[in-house]
Amino acid sequence: MTALTRTFLFIFLAAPLVLRAAEYPPPTEGDYVIRDFKFTSGETMPELKIHYRTMGKPAKDEKGAVRNAVLITHGTTGSGAQFIRPEFAGELFGAGQPLDATKFFIVLPDGIGHGKSSKPSDGMHAKFPRYGYVDMVEAQFRLLTDGLGVNHARLVMGTSMGGMHTWLWASAHPEFMDALMPLASLPTQISGRNRAWRRMIIDAIRNDPEWRGGDYSAQPQSLHTAAQMLWLMSSNPVLRQKETGTLAKTDEALDRFVADYLKTGDANDMLYALEASRDYDPGPGLEKIRAPLLAINSADDLINPPELGILEREIKRVAKGRAVVLPLSDKTRGHGSHTIAALWKGELERLLKESAK
Repeated sequence: MTALTRTFLFIFLAAPLVLRAAEYPPPTEGDYVIRDFKFTSGETMPELKIHYRTMGKPAKDEKGAVRNAVLITHGTTGSGAQFIRPEFAGELFGAGQPLDATKFFIVLPDGIGHGKSSKPSDGMHAKFPRYGYVDMVEAQFRLLTDGLGVNHARLVMGTSMGGMHTWLWASAHPEFMDALMPLASLPTQISGRNRAWRRMIIDAIRNDPEWRGGDYSAQPQSLHTAAQMLWLMSSNPVLRQKETGTLAKTDEALDRFVADYLKTGDANDMLYALEASRDYDPGPGLEKIRAPLLAINSADDLINPPELGILEREIKRVAKGRAVVLPLSDKTRGHGSHTIAALWKGELERLLKESAK
C-alpha cells in the first residue's frame, strides 16, 4: 500500500476505530492492458493499464451468465487497496458476511490515473490524456467484460468518486447488474461547494510557477495547499474539534497529514483526478436505471450535505431507487463514513435480498 493510499484512507476515515472484523482471503492482483483506448477527449493511448484486485471466483449459470460478480470502485486519489481493511473487507468479505468472498467474485479496480493503473506520474506528466469519469467507467467495463470475462454483475457499488461512477454505470449499462449501491455521492453535476473545493486545488496547482505546465522536477508548493484542503474537507466538524481542540493540536495534525501526503503525492495526478469530474452528470440518465438502487449518504458529509436536498429529490426519478442518510453519531466520520461498513452493511444485506433473482 502506497503512502498516497494511506493518506486518503486517513482523510476519509479520520480517526482510528476498534472494530470486530472477520478474516477474509487475501486478494489476487493483476493488470489488464486495453489496447488503443480512445478517450472522450479524442486522445488515444496505445496501452492503458488497469490494475485490479480480485477475491473469490466467478460462478456462471446454465446460460453462461456470471451471477456472483461484485464491482467496487474507490474515491478520488484512492485505489482498490483502500477496501482491504478491517473496517471494510473485515465487515463484508468474511465467511457469512454480506459479500462473503467464498460465494462472490469481488473486483476492486484502480481507476485510470490512480493506484497502479496508468497515470500521469508514470512518465507522461501533463501529456497524459485528459480522462473523465465516463472514460473511467468505460475502462472498468472493459476490464470486467474483456479482461475478466464477467458478462453480468450481481452488484455494482462505489464510494465517493466510485459512488459517482456507480450512478454512471446505472444508466450506461442498465441491464448489466442486479443491484447498485452508490455511497457518499449525489446524482447530479458537480457544483456548489463540491465544485469549489476542487477548483481551488486545481487553480492553486495550475497557477503555481513551480508547476511549469506539468513539467516540474520537484513537487510544486501548491501540492502542500492541496493536501491542506483535503484535510479540511474530509471529516465532520465535531470529530475534528474533538481531535484537535487547541491551536497547537490543530497545527500538529495538519502538518503531520501534509507531510505524510507529500511523501508520495504528485501534483499532476492530483490535478487530473480532480479535473476528471468535469464530465460527471448522471441526471439525464436517471430514468434509464432499471436495477434496484440504494444510495447511502451521511448527514455529516461536508462534500454532499443533506441540506441540499438533491438526493431526496432525484432519487424519485429512479424507478427502483431508495435513499438512506445516516444520522450524525459518534461512529460516523463525515464523508469517510462510506468506508465504515458497520454503519450501513445492514442496508446492503437488505438490498441484496430484495434484488435476488
